[in-house]
Amino acid sequence: MLSYEQTSSVTSHQQLDTYAWFSQRAWVEINLSALSYNVKQLLRILSPRTQLMAVVKADAYGHGAVTVAQTVLESGANWLGVATVPEGIQLREAGMKAPILILGATHTPEQIHAIAQWKLQPTLICPKQALVFSNTLEAINSETPLPVHVKLDTGMSRLGTNWQEAAEFVQLVQRLPHLTIASIYSHLATADSPDPTTMKQQQQRFEQAIAQLRTIGIEAPCLHLANAAATLTDKALHYDIVRVGLAVYGLYPAQHLRSSIDLKPVLQVKARVTQVKTITPGTGVSYGHQFIASDELHLAVVGIGYADGVPRNLSNKMQVLIRGQRIPQIGTITMDQLMLDVSALPDVREGEVVTLLGTEGKEQITAEDWANLLDTISWEILCGFKHRLPRVAVT
Repeated sequence: MLSYEQTSSVTSHQQLDTYAWFSQRAWVEINLSALSYNVKQLLRILSPRTQLMAVVKADAYGHGAVTVAQTVLESGANWLGVATVPEGIQLREAGMKAPILILGATHTPEQIHAIAQWKLQPTLICPKQALVFSNTLEAINSETPLPVHVKLDTGMSRLGTNWQEAAEFVQLVQRLPHLTIASIYSHLATADSPDPTTMKQQQQRFEQAIAQLRTIGIEAPCLHLANAAATLTDKALHYDIVRVGLAVYGLYPAQHLRSSIDLKPVLQVKARVTQVKTITPGTGVSYGHQFIASDELHLAVVGIGYADGVPRNLSNKMQVLIRGQRIPQIGTITMDQLMLDVSALPDVREGEVVTLLGTEGKEQITAEDWANLLDTISWEILCGFKHRLPRVAVT
């Protein structure tokens, strides 16, 4: 199966149709122009001293890590953020020279060897881990100090050392051979909430930790705290780097932040009609007959299903776009296929393109729409599209 990196950019409708037939039935389009636009919009709201880290973990939220990383760096991003060592190695193997921060925890000697070999930058979360890093680098006779990022827990209660223990932790890391502190950072738990109370409390704790360090003569070379929501909320949260994921891909972390910046969704999901038929009143559709036709209707089968990342719980709730018109999905979504009521477009034909997420004419369906129907978040929707759907770059 073709991977994202094996596809080439597509610019004309005719070329897209040719490629889509080759890819059989369904695909994900990644609009590189929209991606670049979003990066430039984000850079406009940052102060000159603040750098942009594009978070490209989880295969760039399902968009294709290598091509996304290339595009965001060309558009002005300075850093890349990943969750795991293999994600970082993938980018290095593809030729990325920018600094890459591993946001997740790493502990084993094998991970540390790879981090040093591929010039990745790890997150240090506790003294025990820092000692393992130093001892492992000593054992492999590492000559160049490894840049590390010290993480403080200011209220997320996830990774990191308690902010009140920052001075002790940072002093330890400073004393260890083979390590050099590249930054001190924390992560916000409620930046997407309209109520800033908890976020401000976390920022105050972060500031207090940094102040404690300064009283003992330690000046952090770099500070970062803001995720996408915080980046869009308050410039006082920007510090030296902002770590932005969702907004890079054109979606808003919260509805109240929509007016803060103009973004364009990068991802579209499309599939083809594989069969068209007419069913009579009383006919059940799909597993369990959760939909039964009350009248004669035209039914279209589409070659995409929950094994591709279309949530089964959207059954009988979602709509798609055909020729710029909203069309209801009917019956239970199956592993590889779903059904539509195309009675409003009785001349729909096999091979016609269906847009599940994206824009056609004046109509648009977004990952946010699906998330609202499912009482979840758009991050989960984006990360759910499986790799049997080829990623096709369009401009």
